[in-house]
Amino acid sequence: MTGGAGGMSYHLRIQRTVEHIENRLAEPMSLPELAGVAGFSDFHFHRVFQTMVGDPVMEYVRKRRLARAAREIADPGKRILDVALDYGFQSHETFTRAFKKMFGMTPAEYRKRGIRTPAYPRADVLSQKFNPYLGGIRMDYRMVTKPGFKLIGYGLETSSQDGRNQQEIPAFWLRYIADKGWERIPNAVHKEHPVELGVCTDFDMESCSFTYVIGMEAEHFEGVPDDLVCREFPEATYAVFTTPKVAQEQFSSSIQATWKSIFEEWFPHSGYEHAGAAEFEWYDERARPDKNELLQMDIYMPVRKKPD
Repeated sequence: MTGGAGGMSYHLRIQRTVEHIENRLAEPMSLPELAGVAGFSDFHFHRVFQTMVGDPVMEYVRKRRLARAAREIADPGKRILDVALDYGFQSHETFTRAFKKMFGMTPAEYRKRGIRTPAYPRADVLSQKFNPYLGGIRMDYRMVTKPGFKLIGYGLETSSQDGRNQQEIPAFWLRYIADKGWERIPNAVHKEHPVELGVCTDFDMESCSFTYVIGMEAEHFEGVPDDLVCREFPEATYAVFTTPKVAQEQFSSSIQATWKSIFEEWFPHSGYEHAGAAEFEWYDERARPDKNELLQMDIYMPVRKKPD
């Protein structure tokens, strides 16, 4: 732990990091440096910051730099290139491209219109509703040591930048269901009662990219169609959370709310942190709308004890 962070709530730690970012927007910053400010391991910080703020941390830094740069561009006495270089952009072209993506116009057009209000405000996680008392909201969970397993399924390269994954993964599931993708997955372990996994793996914290796999546990990798992916995952310890039983139309939102609660309500008081391994969703018969009026599933979160 970084000095002084140990007894602080998660919200205070992340807000302290937000203030650190704000005071150093014109200076180089790295994810490990910011994780140190919060007093978290790199990967745990990456996931907590994204959950609370809504953007991956380095994406947040980039957007805040652009917002600050936009304020300075409004001053006709400053050269656009100088503003770009001041905020860490290597050239006029890269700055213009990033600026246009965020604001829908070039820096020159922005200046011409005389706009004064940036579109991306500083985060304020302390204004979010949370339980400040030790113990937080009670969440039922169980600890499981799951042996290593093989997985066969369909892979999707996605990213948490600009919430891409929140659009792409549900669409990926809809295609999988429409195509009855499970019928093409061979060698399944759970033959009597099929179990599907949605696995997040291959995280790249700098680019915010990761691989999402919809698949099934497999006995072996023989006779697998060329368009399917085969993956092996080692034994790991997981905290397993079960979503509340809800009607089908509320299922997706209940899953997202449970993910958010794990990071905001459970982790801060658990004595554990994210282990950086693959995390996954477990869909068994409880998640089948043809068999149940109310649906639920499990979230497997890889964890390790926090260092003292």
